[in-house]
Amino acid sequence: MSTPTWRKSTHSDASGNSCVEAARLPGAVGLKDGQNPEAGHLTVSAAAFGGLLTRIRSGELDL
Repeated sequence: MSTPTWRKSTHSDASGNSCVEAARLPGAVGLKDGQNPEAGHLTVSAAAFGGLLTRIRSGELDL
């Protein structure tokens, strides 16, 4: 397997704080804390990640 390409969230601030990174993995999506990449990553199914994005975009998860 090739090395995943991690992408920083466009909602991360300019200083790099609150940084979430995501990468496509075979049949899944990897999520990690860009501030602590050595801590590893969480792997979720592509369907679960799509559902999360839908809920975020709809405002359902706004605090």
